[in-house]
Amino acid sequence: MDKRAIGVFDSGVGGIAVFKEIIENNPNENIIYLGDTKRFPYGNKSKESIIELTKNGIEFLMQKDVKEIIIACGTATSQALEEVRKIYNIPIIGIIEATVKYVKKENIKNIGVMATVGTIRSDAWRKSILKEVPEAKIINKACALLAPMAEEGWIDNKIAQLTIREYLKEISKENEIEAVILGCTHYPLFKNIIKKELRSNVKIIDTGEILSKELREELTKNGMQNEENKPEYKIFLTDIETNFKNVATKLLQKEDIIKNIELAKI
Repeated sequence: MDKRAIGVFDSGVGGIAVFKEIIENNPNENIIYLGDTKRFPYGNKSKESIIELTKNGIEFLMQKDVKEIIIACGTATSQALEEVRKIYNIPIIGIIEATVKYVKKENIKNIGVMATVGTIRSDAWRKSILKEVPEAKIINKACALLAPMAEEGWIDNKIAQLTIREYLKEISKENEIEAVILGCTHYPLFKNIIKKELRSNVKIIDTGEILSKELREELTKNGMQNEENKPEYKIFLTDIETNFKNVATKLLQKEDIIKNIELAKI
């Protein structure tokens, strides 16, 4: 048994979707969440900047003595995960590997990927999918506005609906599409709208849900799960003058979890 917390790192509020899934699938685990709200968004930054910011986040969480780190950010996963794994002696999981494993297991071959500009530019999803499913057909779609809209809490209004409709034009008209990957952890906040814009038989793949189940399997396999049923949750932000609390409360529907937010000076 290992009582140490799981560290979760994201550029903003999007990782709360992963946080929520970890709570549901790993109910005994302590969690320390770090949102880099001061430097959000990551999607339009250079790879070098993203690597440096991710290193800062990992070092902060390691100082809190976490046992494993989840990079709950599609952009950081696609551009920094490989580099930080070479540097730090701690298990680090990103959202891409677990999702690709799921795609392969479910034999999904016609896939739409919604992600940030930086993630799409890196081509990480396409390369990772084709490595495991060489015959896959993939439509990438950069959705630059969705993460900032999520941070503002614009997740269920007319603007969100029209924006998503525009982004999904190419994907929704492709009749062979079997699934759409939400390649940024902010995007599950728009899941209901996305579902309405796609055919009913198109599977929406929530990377946070898959990642939390992968975490459970890994902790169990390595004997690192916490067996005490008294979980503690801590949330740190690099800038607390944001809309984070309102959006996170709406997503979690558990205000007691986020009533105490601390400032992370990194």
